[in-house]
Amino acid sequence: MIKVPYAVVPGPVLLRWAKKIEGISERLKGLFPKLSLDIKFSEMEVSDRDYLGMCIIASSMVFAFFFIVLSLVLSKAKFDGAIIYSFFASLIMVLFIFIQQVFYPRLMVQKRVRSIEQNLMPALQNIMIQINSGVPLFDTLVNISFGGYGEISSQFKIAVKRIAAGEDEIVAIEELATKNSSIFFRRGIWQLVNGMKAGSDLSKVISGIIENLGEEQLIQIQKYGSQLNPLAMFYMLMAVIIPSLGITLIIVLTSFISLNESTTKAIFYGLISIDVFFQLMFLGLLKARRPNLMQ
Repeated sequence: MIKVPYAVVPGPVLLRWAKKIEGISERLKGLFPKLSLDIKFSEMEVSDRDYLGMCIIASSMVFAFFFIVLSLVLSKAKFDGAIIYSFFASLIMVLFIFIQQVFYPRLMVQKRVRSIEQNLMPALQNIMIQINSGVPLFDTLVNISFGGYGEISSQFKIAVKRIAAGEDEIVAIEELATKNSSIFFRRGIWQLVNGMKAGSDLSKVISGIIENLGEEQLIQIQKYGSQLNPLAMFYMLMAVIIPSLGITLIIVLTSFISLNESTTKAIFYGLISIDVFFQLMFLGLLKARRPNLMQ
């Protein structure tokens, strides 16, 4: 499935139009060297050149819409230089939109990686329990694919379909690692495949994978804990200390400078808005830095 954010026409239509500007997208492709890898791991069935062309066309359509609307509004308000201001305002907005469109595959990959790594440990533990219980590997993969393990279940469904179609188990499982950007998932799959090729006891192989993941999880938790101290200091400074001092300073200044009621309210509302913004940004930082292996 090909999806471009903020596109007003379907993906297949955009793709046909993108073929007509291959020269432009080919020249711009060098500015985004990791785009092809992001598209591969996001499983979009399109080349990086065509996807970049789709982004250019979708952004151009958004630019035209903003430019026309702003020009009509400013012209009706008899604003001097309405065309120029509309052009530059639309250009700035579309640049931000274009950047989001180009990096959308990377966001999809990061979302998939987070889903995989959060469910990797319980999925491996389930596999080990089933294998120790005498369940065949194929049946185990089927159970995991319907076990509600997020993206891991989706990946195993692909392997199950390929094995059911007659492909070798080792090849189908190994193929999952080559098309996945999660380091821990690839490492675990390759260890499992090497164990299958060597004829080792799969329960011992999976037990070793779980043990390694547990050690890596502990390291990530310790690293995350060490990052919380400066983040907490940042939060105290920007969301508690500075707003408190700012309010105190404004109260002192208003006793010497006569400000009307609306101005004073605007200043206080501005401080509250900034404080809320920094608190939301702090929550976003905490979520972004949280280790993927933590559930």
